[in-house]
This record gives sequence, structure tokens and C-alpha cells, in this order.
Amino acid sequence: MDSLDVDWNENAVRSAKEYLKMSGFSCKGLIQQLSSSAGDKYTLKQATYGAHQAGAC
Repeated sequence: MDSLDVDWNENAVRSAKEYLKMSGFSCKGLIQQLSSSAGDKYTLKQATYGAHQAGAC
């Protein structure tokens, strides 16, 4: 494979929705979880996009 066409923003949305199913994250808490080195390691921009699209913000 020469390159992967991964939509990281869409992956962040899916991850955010899964976290919201498991627990009541605040907008800020969900962004922190998604971007944490102990969490999903999305960029802050991707994590923010995911949290907003998932309806947490």
C-alpha cells in the first residue's frame, strides 16, 4: 500500500459517540479524552471536531 486514505475527523466522531454512550462527558472532558496521550491520541483539532459532531458541545 502506497498510502492510506484515512478520515481522522470521521474516526474522531465515531470515537466521541462511543465515549458518550459509555459515560456523560462534558465537551471539554471529551476533547481531553480524545486528544490525550493515554486516550485516543487525536490532534486537538480532530478531537474538537469529533466532540462537536457527536453533540457533546
